[in-house]
Amino acid sequence: MASGQVDSLKSAPKRLKILPVPTFGYSPETETYIGVVSLFTLDLYQDGYTRTSNAKVEVTYTWNKQMILELGWDYFFKKEKWFSQGEIHISKYPDRYYGIGTNTLETDQIWFNSNRYKATISLLRSVKAKMFIGSELSFMDFNNVSYSADMVYEELVDRKNLQISAVFLWDSRNNLLNATSGSFLRAAIGESINELKNNLRSKLDMRAYKTWNKKYTLAARAFTELNFNEPTFYNYAILGGDKFVRGYLYGRFRESNMATLQIESRNHLFWRFGLAVFGGYSYMFKDLKSTNATQFKYNYGAGLRFLVDKKGDINLRFDYALGEDGQNGFYIAFGESF
Repeated sequence: MASGQVDSLKSAPKRLKILPVPTFGYSPETETYIGVVSLFTLDLYQDGYTRTSNAKVEVTYTWNKQMILELGWDYFFKKEKWFSQGEIHISKYPDRYYGIGTNTLETDQIWFNSNRYKATISLLRSVKAKMFIGSELSFMDFNNVSYSADMVYEELVDRKNLQISAVFLWDSRNNLLNATSGSFLRAAIGESINELKNNLRSKLDMRAYKTWNKKYTLAARAFTELNFNEPTFYNYAILGGDKFVRGYLYGRFRESNMATLQIESRNHLFWRFGLAVFGGYSYMFKDLKSTNATQFKYNYGAGLRFLVDKKGDINLRFDYALGEDGQNGFYIAFGESF
């Protein structure tokens, strides 16, 4: 083989990268957890146009005796003519319930157990560069629900739910896991169907990214979730968790509707290390007729970044966040929160 051919083969970028990593950490909803995650980055077409896709498989065991298996993906087809996104979640999950609304107290907490099966799959067609429209199918099954409490909670029962949504997507981000430029807008509206009643629901997710001097990135996210009539229990908007409002237990507050604004500054320090500071303000409401101070929730925090994949520009993220009334959380994850 000629030397030029050898050099060409050596320099050819990989179409598939697999990064298996043991995970450990702490979050409000799981307490201490251990597990393993494999992150897949896919650059199958290498045509200079199609962005890198990604997928993740994660198995986790928590000190709350929660067992979680998750598979997720963001996949661009060739020339980005189609885009698919989805998540499959299977868990045996002891969880906490505080009631509905923003006036609930820590002393209201009860534990409930359930087996959870969730699947969300969307398929979108490109209508112009970076713009897609399509549909999303979401199925949820909570079964073997049980709890130990003196009173009866009629909402904590077995429930199946199907939702079919129309989706609009604008996505010009340069990197799906660690965007430094571009913008993102995803709007979905659909009918949620279960044995009790149907319910019209919508979600709007807007993000923007700007970088200066190749080392200072400002990211912003505005997100709303609306139910147009009284939802069933498992369809309430939920505050908290790593992906929405860090610093609050996921499920600490549930309400019919939610809106949040989150802003984050990400800065390169040296070598593969970076620093992020973030904060936000959230509003949860049953309707727009009445407003009180408890409906507004702030959060803030900071974190370290370690660049685990220089070619793909993928960080391992360590975040600590605080909310109101002693709420806090420590999070470890691949890629940014948004």
